[in-house]
Amino acid sequence: MSRAERIRAALESALQPLSLDVLDDSHKHAGHEGARDGRGHFTVRITSAAFAGKAPLARHRAVYAALGEMMQTDIHALAIEARTPDEAG
Repeated sequence: MSRAERIRAALESALQPLSLDVLDDSHKHAGHEGARDGRGHFTVRITSAAFAGKAPLARHRAVYAALGEMMQTDIHALAIEARTPDEAG
């Protein structure tokens, strides 16, 4: 299972998203200082009812918590777009 697939599985399990895109942007950062240790750069676009009533920082923390140890072992950089179903339109 790829890192992107593991990220997807962890977020689906923890946050039951209505929509989820996981993009591996690592190829854009070849040679970047943070890419040298093998960890990747990712973008997550997620829509979940779990974010209702939460400020953006709390939503990001929920994503980090769902990814757990992967934040230390697999992910160097993570761009997050976290919305509620109402915000997604």
